[in-house]
Amino acid sequence: MKSVCFYFKIHQPFRLKRYRFFDIGNDHYYYDDFANDEIVSRLAQSSYIPMAETLLQMINDSNREFKCSISISGTAIEQLQLYVPEFIDLLKKLADTGCVEFLSGTYSHSLASLEDPEEFIRQVKEHDDLLKRLFGVKPKVFSNTELIYDDDIAAVIASMGFKTCLTEGAKHVLGWKSPNYVYQAVSAPNLKLLLTNDKLAEDISRNFNNTAWDEYPLTADKYVDWLASLPENEQVVNLYMSMETFGSFLPAGTGIFDFMKALPRFGKEKGVSFTTPSDVVAKLKPVDMISVPFPISDIDEARDVSAWKGNELQNEALGKLYAVAERVNLCQDRRLKQDWEYLQSSDHFYYMSTKNMADGASHAAFSPYDSPFAAFTNYMNVLADFLVRVEEQYPENIDNEELNSLLLTIRNQAGEIEELNKEVKTLRNNILNADDSTNAPKEEVLEIVDKKDIEAPVKVRKKPGPKPGSKRTKKA
Repeated sequence: MKSVCFYFKIHQPFRLKRYRFFDIGNDHYYYDDFANDEIVSRLAQSSYIPMAETLLQMINDSNREFKCSISISGTAIEQLQLYVPEFIDLLKKLADTGCVEFLSGTYSHSLASLEDPEEFIRQVKEHDDLLKRLFGVKPKVFSNTELIYDDDIAAVIASMGFKTCLTEGAKHVLGWKSPNYVYQAVSAPNLKLLLTNDKLAEDISRNFNNTAWDEYPLTADKYVDWLASLPENEQVVNLYMSMETFGSFLPAGTGIFDFMKALPRFGKEKGVSFTTPSDVVAKLKPVDMISVPFPISDIDEARDVSAWKGNELQNEALGKLYAVAERVNLCQDRRLKQDWEYLQSSDHFYYMSTKNMADGASHAAFSPYDSPFAAFTNYMNVLADFLVRVEEQYPENIDNEELNSLLLTIRNQAGEIEELNKEVKTLRNNILNADDSTNAPKEEVLEIVDKKDIEAPVKVRKKPGPKPGSKRTKKA
């Protein structure tokens, strides 16, 4: 029996407002709340909600034989909680069916896996903790931002305890091999790889409403026939699509929701099951190892990471942002950490892409900016203000090693103070309960004990500059 895994991606960044050079140092709020509200609410009504209701109906009508998976970013969850909380309730219902598997990923749909492994691990943990709190699930399968993957990233994913990863079935990686098998990572043999079948996914996402397509119209029975007619030994087909495809890119009037609802019935007739990635890897063994020395993704024809790292603008912005990663994660400023999270979303760098500008790149269709240079300028103005706030927390002239040492001292002293306070509390209680025959009056003893309740804050100070007249101030 053929196993088909549907993966529905949901992600929304916190879009930046127009932020001028003169706002730097004066305005610390960076987001376009109106645009975020309007876009998320519109997509929820046209796509997310009707698709979630469709999935619920498919599960119930098939007696829970239909299964699928969902990948949703933390920033998308935050905005949906703010603007469309009823959709979060629908996701909880889907989770409660036990037929929907939620995938792990980065909290802000970031590029941390390419820039900072420690930040990457932190974000994945934060993302999975959020899913656990909201939906009561612990993700077992990992899906990186836009399926970004290489051998080094595989080793990090495996180190976090994941046994399965979804990534792109890129032709330049697979060569003559088919994506319709379970593979394993060459750098982490215990990590199983599920690869997407782009052609069969695009038959739905791109061609369903394409009247010029030679297979138009696409019906559920025709599509299931294609799946069933694949070679017998090809046991799994992974179909990865944005949930916005259903209802937004393909409006309800095209019949896309009816198409989806009919799939389980025809699948049952033709021996095609719709299942979850965890169920697939539990019953299928890897057939070969896959080596990916250079990063791949599911974006653009090249299937590489040039959509985010293909020009000097993008690399400059990424370099400035991740240069302060360690300092931001050491601080305790909640607003600063929140901005750090939102500024990492890969969308900001996608808007800066200059690929195929001459003939109108597809990137421009998703960008709120007039040009990649406008996207870069706006982002760098925001980033400049953000870096000023980081500098106020920890001055640049204190290197990371010294900063770590100072913060360790602060944490150790905080622990010592806590222990002393506990000791003082115990002594006070003992004195108050002592026999009235105590030689010294209780008030005097308590006054002595209170002196033990000390606090010794340590402040991070800038290094003093050279003294006047020193060699460092003399002209050469």
